[in-house]
Amino acid sequence: MRTKAGIYPSRVAALCGMTPSRVGEIMSGRRGLAHIDVIERVADGLRIPGAMLGLAHRPWEIPSPATSRDRLPSRSAQTYETFADTERETDAESHSDFDDLLMLADGRVTRSTLLALRSSVEDYWRRDDEHGGASLRPAVVGHLRYVTQVMRSVRTPLRRDLQSLAAELARLAGWAYFDARQYSTARTHFTQALRLSHGQDDYLFMANVLSCMSLQATYDGQPVNAVALACKAQDSARAAGGQPLVMSMLHMREAFAHATLRDAASCHQAIGRSRDAYEQARSQEGEAPSWIRYFDETKLIVDTGIALAKLGESERAEPLIAEGLRRETGAQQRGRAFHAFWLATAQLQQGKLDAACHSAGLALDLSASLDSPRVAGHVHEFHQRLAPYAHETPVIAFEQRMREALG
Repeated sequence: MRTKAGIYPSRVAALCGMTPSRVGEIMSGRRGLAHIDVIERVADGLRIPGAMLGLAHRPWEIPSPATSRDRLPSRSAQTYETFADTERETDAESHSDFDDLLMLADGRVTRSTLLALRSSVEDYWRRDDEHGGASLRPAVVGHLRYVTQVMRSVRTPLRRDLQSLAAELARLAGWAYFDARQYSTARTHFTQALRLSHGQDDYLFMANVLSCMSLQATYDGQPVNAVALACKAQDSARAAGGQPLVMSMLHMREAFAHATLRDAASCHQAIGRSRDAYEQARSQEGEAPSWIRYFDETKLIVDTGIALAKLGESERAEPLIAEGLRRETGAQQRGRAFHAFWLATAQLQQGKLDAACHSAGLALDLSASLDSPRVAGHVHEFHQRLAPYAHETPVIAFEQRMREALG
């Protein structure tokens, strides 16, 4: 590359957010590109079209709506478009998603365009579960900007669908920044999601966003605000009919906030309401919105255990969290890392040092493939709790694993 193109590995490293030595290993074939977020950084840094690397089309590949509207195509551009049309006829299937996105950028929105964008959002959530949300921030924010730009110029019945999609992207952006522990930026996106969903009188989705803000408030040292936000979310959901599965999740978020305040009575009451609402939801599974269906029986069990662990009721918490971990699938990588951490916490509260360090080691192993500062923060927090046992063999072994994993 250096001799033929005059490009040095150090320049590639700077563009792609890598070290020069790593670039050298990749160029020599001693190392590959395994993680999707690294491949995306390479595509964005070197401006390689996403389709060439098996990715979705990158945000920078899509022209802005203003550019498309304001400029008339030149004759050479028209010639190129004619050629491109011929090319698309020979490979229509591989270009269909890109065509839909170009329609979006031009302000021409179709149902298939919306389906393509919704599919991208579903993929982002899947990757958030598997790898954490921090690395998703640029892509999600890019999609959000394009959708909000086009939404302003669309005067068709699809505008409402675009606004719903923008609200979901704004919530996803807020969640990604929350996972990165950038709480102020997360709050900005959550507020945007609230505004977009309020514009449609979508009180159920507003409850969803408020629940995210409540959870963030517990992390941000504002448990009183967390309780208020959870209760506001419940009011919003009731205004939309009080869908029981949504209410179950919202009562559990309230329980988390009460547990952070060490208000045992209020926490247990909220857990009870969550359990009752979940039982009611069993007969109405088909009526729940898609975004709440992650809140299944396993999630109810493990979240109950976490709330009890926050209260210090570790003997009751441990079997619940352990059962949740046993049931969860490998695709729920970040969730399993969190739950392994909370299992370790419950075990440490009971003086089970060997078991606690073993569970923390599992959390460490699971977090190795995650880009989630929130998970990393939990691991470091647990390590600080081990300080009184610094000379014990299980702790020494855990610290060695931690150094190897985190550097």
